[in-house]
Amino acid sequence: MYKLLAFLLLLVALSCQKAPAQLKSGSWQARLSVQDAQILPFIFEVHDDGTLTIKNAQERIMVDDVTISDNRIRIQTPVFEGYFEGVINPDGRVIKGEFIKPSLDRKVRFVMEYGISERFAATSSRDDASIDLSGNWETVFSPNNPEDRYIAKGVFTQKGNVVNGTFRTTTGDYRYLEGMVEGNQFALSTFDGAHAFLFKGQATDSTLEGIFYSGNHWKEVFRAKRNPSYELPDATTLTYLKEGYDHISFSFPNSSGKMVTLDDPEFENKVVLVQILGSWCPNCLEETKFYTQYLKANPDLDLAIVGLAFEYAPTPEQAFKSIDRMVSRLDVPYPILLAQYGTDDKKLAQQKLPMLNHILSYPTTIFIDKNAEIRRIHTGFNGKATAQVYTDFTQEFDRFVKKLANE
Repeated sequence: MYKLLAFLLLLVALSCQKAPAQLKSGSWQARLSVQDAQILPFIFEVHDDGTLTIKNAQERIMVDDVTISDNRIRIQTPVFEGYFEGVINPDGRVIKGEFIKPSLDRKVRFVMEYGISERFAATSSRDDASIDLSGNWETVFSPNNPEDRYIAKGVFTQKGNVVNGTFRTTTGDYRYLEGMVEGNQFALSTFDGAHAFLFKGQATDSTLEGIFYSGNHWKEVFRAKRNPSYELPDATTLTYLKEGYDHISFSFPNSSGKMVTLDDPEFENKVVLVQILGSWCPNCLEETKFYTQYLKANPDLDLAIVGLAFEYAPTPEQAFKSIDRMVSRLDVPYPILLAQYGTDDKKLAQQKLPMLNHILSYPTTIFIDKNAEIRRIHTGFNGKATAQVYTDFTQEFDRFVKKLANE
């Protein structure tokens, strides 16, 4: 009798600890632990069907690969290889675990909490801001380190104490940043499935100074000054053919093992865009979405695109798995070849395309006309977070590609 009672009590205890079949619907706040004991927050919404939506300012990222077994959960980010793995507490309101990027052997601890809809909570009762970050900011990252130093342009809008915007660099933008200003202190963050960015610092009416955290593996100082007329260098002037070269050539495999070159029939008598990218790269992902939509919207245009993927996955099999995931998720209609695996090092990547002065950015696109002559090389990609810059790029892209196609 006592054994039966003990067994029944054990069953009750276990049933009380069992996690729900799916997460509670509604708003959740995720908090990633980065360096200096700083917390990188973002908000996601859980829907009644068990899917999630990650929110960064105007950006919405749908996540439909969520697995729950007992009290354990795995959330696979779309396209990218990173995933959350954690334990749900008995009441289903808190999850603790790690965000894992297997190929880079990186893990970041996280806590997710149900019922929180604010990205950054005010630390005092005041919700006003003594500084307005709206406008353009001439920015330098790692200003005291010549090897790591680079320039950027901050572009922000502020309503009350809520700030949205991004930093544009010569290689692309830092995604949809969202945050707040409290007094003269500011904080901005984003999480897009691949990159986890946190910017914290202090501001005056004319200056910004702070620290940029990327995950828990990198941090650097940045400084900025207000400059309404500041512009970055022209993205079409940064990468070019080295002296002695008049064309580009390559031979890389597709997922079937076939070696593909620009001499193949599918590129004959067409304008060809050679896209240098990585499946792990959010800016590359956004550019790939744009190219995919453009091809589908212009089916009669004499245009072909081929992607050259530089992957940090350690084996060709894993690299193609990442490439195929992106192709499948985005329904990419053009071939993406494996140019390099095991590292995304740009100096090593440049050795695969020695005719270029350098590979400064993933992505980079090479525009080749119907006579196989290079007409333009565009470094980086400024996505929708850059607003008018993105609009201007898409309009100029359409004009230039159609000009080449009609020649």
